[in-house]
Amino acid sequence: MDKRFLATLAAIVVVLAGIFFITNHHKTATPVSKGSSGATNHVEGEGKSGVNLTEYGDYECPACYEYYPILKQVYAKYSTQIYFQFRNFPLTQIHKNAFAGARAAEAADLQGKYWQMHDALYDNQDPNGQTGWVASDSPLTYFKGFAQQLGLNTTQFVTDYNSNLVNNRISKDLSVGNGFGFSGTPSFTLNGQPVTAPAPTLDAFSKVLDAAIAAKH
Repeated sequence: MDKRFLATLAAIVVVLAGIFFITNHHKTATPVSKGSSGATNHVEGEGKSGVNLTEYGDYECPACYEYYPILKQVYAKYSTQIYFQFRNFPLTQIHKNAFAGARAAEAADLQGKYWQMHDALYDNQDPNGQTGWVASDSPLTYFKGFAQQLGLNTTQFVTDYNSNLVNNRISKDLSVGNGFGFSGTPSFTLNGQPVTAPAPTLDAFSKVLDAAIAAKH
């Protein structure tokens, strides 16, 4: 057999092996995989420890509102060490605008402003449910205002807000949360496994995350 042909064949094998290695290495470095569920993948943090904390939350939920500033502290403390993820779990039976809030966040995501809308929804939530978007019969009016403040194209925002794409994203998150047996919010998974929600304090979360990080080493 021609030596040049063999050399060429060997070079091709080496290149393919390199591509295979790089591709698989990239996959293992991905913070959170949507997997077959098709659920959302809103993630913050560098995740150097390989620990992933996921909140299943409801933008209208008073308890989620209580946890919101604590989780901001948790992220600030562990931003280089963990991945922090949020998935939609609107409790539509008791919170009339919860699904609408999730739609606003997902519509903002389509213009690259997911976390900004996430924060706007909680920052403007009335935990007593008496005022603002939580109590409104037309919450989109409020959401359009948030979108404008964030510099979004409001026409596109409204189109996306009403789209099947956005509704399907939320429904898929709900399906995953229901699969874990969640019935309230906030609910959490740690490295893909359900965990009892820590008390809403930085110390409580730190104990859980420090133990998870230590277990990775």
